[in-house]
Amino acid sequence: MKLLFLGCLLLVSSYGFAEPFAGADALAGKALVEKHCISCHAANFGGDGSAIYTREHRKVQTSKGLVAQVRNCNTMLGLKWFEDEELNVASYLNKTYYKFTE
Repeated sequence: MKLLFLGCLLLVSSYGFAEPFAGADALAGKALVEKHCISCHAANFGGDGSAIYTREHRKVQTSKGLVAQVRNCNTMLGLKWFEDEELNVASYLNKTYYKFTE
């Protein structure tokens, strides 16, 4: 009985630290970021452009906000990414910079 309880406890606690973009392909997202995002971010924030993600008062505060911002950039730049591509980018950015767990 104790073993069953511990197993359930482990399952519940690991759920709380789940990757919010678990079904997305972060490697595909990285390729899209490198092709479409870095040059714009570098022009606006200098260096390699990653300062946009790591700045003290960044706009993105949640995983839902991250998807919304990726979607916003997609629309503003006319990239015509599909939803799965947006999620791939969000997954890559989350794993690399944001570390959101839900």
